[in-house]
Formats: sequence, C-alpha cells, structure tokens
Amino acid sequence: MSDYERIATVIRYIDREYRNTPDYKELASHLGISEYHFHRLFSRFASVTPKTFLRCLTVEHAREILRSGADVMETTLDLGLSSPGRLHDLCVHLEAASPGEIQSGGKGWTIRYGIGDSPFGQVLIADSPRGICHLSFIDEPVDYVEKLSIDWPEADFIRDDRHALSLSGLIFYENPDQGQNRPIKALVRGTAMQIKVWRALVKIPSGSLMSYGKLAEAVGHPGASRAAGSAVGANALAYLIPCHRVIRETGAIGGYRWGELRKRILIARETASGEDGSDSESA
Repeated sequence: MSDYERIATVIRYIDREYRNTPDYKELASHLGISEYHFHRLFSRFASVTPKTFLRCLTVEHAREILRSGADVMETTLDLGLSSPGRLHDLCVHLEAASPGEIQSGGKGWTIRYGIGDSPFGQVLIADSPRGICHLSFIDEPVDYVEKLSIDWPEADFIRDDRHALSLSGLIFYENPDQGQNRPIKALVRGTAMQIKVWRALVKIPSGSLMSYGKLAEAVGHPGASRAAGSAVGANALAYLIPCHRVIRETGAIGGYRWGELRKRILIARETASGEDGSDSESA
C-alpha cells in the first residue's frame, strides 16, 4: 500500500467516525502501524505533522486560505505571473491546438503514452509532438488507447512507460529549489472559454485557492461561475492545470473528475507545505 493509499484510508475512516473524534492512537491502529510510524507517514508525505495535515483538510481551513489569498491571487493573475509555490510551482507553457490539428485528429502524429508515478497514485501520461496532451490519475485498469484516442483518433499510439516515468518524475518530484525544474510544454484542445479558464488556472500558485466566482471574474466573465466550473471539469491535464485549486465560496471542496478525496489530499498537501509543523505534537 502506497503512502497516498494509507492517507486516503485514514481520511475515509475519519469521515466515517467523525462523531467519535478518533485520536492518533486509534487512527494508527486502524492502519495497523505504530503511532511513531503514523507520524513518520504524514511527515514523509507532506513534510508536516499529522495534526497540521489533518487540520488542512477542514472546510474552515479552506475558507481561511480563500480569504487570505484573495489579494495575492488578483495580483498574480493581473501580472500574468505565478508566485513561488510553497511545495512545487511548475512552469507550464500551455499551448492550444490549432483548428487544423483538431480537425486532423492528430493524423501523422506519434503519441507516446505510459503509466507513471505520483504522490497521489499512478498516472496515465501521453506526450504528443507539441507537448503533454493527457495526464490523468488512474485507480483501475482501463483501455488506455481507447481513452486517449477520444481526443486524437487519427494518431498512432506507442506505449513507453520509461518515458512516462521520466515525465512524472519531472512533474511531481523535481525540486525547483535545486534548479532542476524545466519548463513543461502542454497541449490542450477546447473552446475559447475553456482555454482562457485553463490558462488562468495555471497561474494559481501552489498553496492558494480560488472560488469559481473569482475564477469567472479573472477571465472577464463575472457571474459566469457555472461556465467557469464546466471548463474546470473539462480539464484533461490533472495537476499540470491545477483545477484542484478551485473550490466553492463556502469552503466546500466540490467535485473533481479524479475523485473528491484525491482533491482534498492534493489541497491539504499543498496548503500544509506552508505550515512549519511546529505544533507541540510528539512523534
């Protein structure tokens, strides 16, 4: 069982037993590990204590991030820049497929795809001649070529897990502080509204959150939060286009095409990375 699966198991248990407010000893017991290893698990996954990480899962914490990040987000989007992320702020160059490329369905292209790894489970990655064109979290076996050919029906697909592992390492594990990060080219196909929304999402820094309403305002369509939400839901590049950083005004997480639980863990890990973990909890 991976760290992600263990943490997902803990969160499901907390959701189920929240009225009984399970303590760390009970949570560790539910996983079948000691309290010491329970502490090590969270520290390894999020670089903070379990207490800090679990607090970052609450609606109250999400509301606080929304409020505190409002001014920062407006400045970031106005400047067209992404501020330094507290965990891993990727430099993503998002390119839109041309009408000709969309019409041809990728004819003449060879798209390499494969299964990679991430802190949030396995990922399916596809790399086109113009950049990464698909990234999704996978929880069960699927017909990968059939899934990918929906967008590029005329392309040739070659499975290359080594290339996928290399890309997932660059996306999820490279450390920008050590000068290892490189710009990542990504290719999307969508309507003008969708592309505008996706480009705005790329500018949301790691550790920040935005409401659907604020996102609609940021792309010049105030009051069109439902349309903005639809564009968020159509995103085919998990994590690269960080649609997980958009939540409801109330602080509720909302839907996510790769699972609401995964969205909660993504948000908690990113926002927890800004905490110093200096609470009094012992290992």
